[in-house]
Amino acid sequence: QDHLMESGGGSVQAGGSLRISCAVPPGTHSTIACLAWFRQPPGKEREAVAAQWRGGPSTYYVESVVGRFTVSQDNAGNTFYLEMNKLNPEDTALYLCAANAGAQCYDPAWRNSGSYNHWGQGTQVTVSS
Repeated sequence: QDHLMESGGGSVQAGGSLRISCAVPPGTHSTIACLAWFRQPPGKEREAVAAQWRGGPSTYYVESVVGRFTVSQDNAGNTFYLEMNKLNPEDTALYLCAANAGAQCYDPAWRNSGSYNHWGQGTQVTVSS
């Protein structure tokens, strides 16, 4: 099974910014329609962060990141980005990208991690105060 590949995580001070990326492997290009970001803070459950139709424009965000995080993708829909601004320590987590064929890419179904059948290994984001 082809896996998505995240990159770009790291450590930043509160108030800073990071952009993380998710590459869609060529073997899954024809089967993926919905791309999402999830995160798993230390010792906590995985939570949905944002999702977007591959090719746009419908986009969804969890309330805690509205106005701070922005999802985007390249023109081919093969790389998916999460721009994170005004980061705070509560944003510290392992960030994972996920994808599915699109049937669940609407609100609120996009928040259900069980609806995604492609996942990356995750990239760590650490925000210090």
